[in-house]
Amino acid sequence: MLTDESFLRYQRQVQLPEIGEQGQQALQQARVLIIGAGGLGAPAALYLAAAGVGSLVIADGDRVERSNLQRQIIYRDDNQGESKAQAAVAQVKALNPLIRARAVTARLAKLQLAMEISLADVVLDCTDNFASRHAINQACFEHEKRLISAAAIRWQGQLMSFDFRTRQGPCYHCLFPEAEMPAPQNCSETGVAGPVVGIMGTFQALQAVKAITDSGDLCVRQFRQFDGLSLQWQQFTLPANPQCPVCSKESL
Repeated sequence: MLTDESFLRYQRQVQLPEIGEQGQQALQQARVLIIGAGGLGAPAALYLAAAGVGSLVIADGDRVERSNLQRQIIYRDDNQGESKAQAAVAQVKALNPLIRARAVTARLAKLQLAMEISLADVVLDCTDNFASRHAINQACFEHEKRLISAAAIRWQGQLMSFDFRTRQGPCYHCLFPEAEMPAPQNCSETGVAGPVVGIMGTFQALQAVKAITDSGDLCVRQFRQFDGLSLQWQQFTLPANPQCPVCSKESL
């Protein structure tokens, strides 16, 4: 049962029939791994902490820079020079002392990536490069996890959700094959509107809450693209690639 303190804190979302006390208890028992504590991970971490996700793991090997503050709203000016993961953990604990949060102050890769993903219920890919996204996608598929991935550049945002618990595609590789990856782009070269990144990170948090509480539709076969200039969304059905080296039957 929820404690009186928990009930008062989470009352507004407990009132939602799709969540209720049972859903809130599921949130309190859940472990979410957030890989990347930048513009996407910042709002995602804050909203998941506020929602009462019992255990958050925030992984990022970078330190806070002045140029981050335009969009990475979890940090404050005096956090410059600090570890992003540690500063983010301090903020979510200050927001909600009822949760547990742990910082991983290194870029997750190989065995450490696999270990952290194996311990999570839901994984949020909040990274900013294709190599990391492909590694996270493969590890989530191998460990049969739910993955919520997003990206943002300029005025554009992208959102994808995957449920690999049945070891079925499609997966991120089906959408963006490694051999056909476009030239990498980053915010320092092309720019990005801060609220667009925040929108996508907030949607990642929403999808995670829905996944944990079994509320609504995760739209796991949908690729969604947001245009911040027109406020228009485009939606595409993502088919599984029968030759995908990650999720096809031939690869298993």
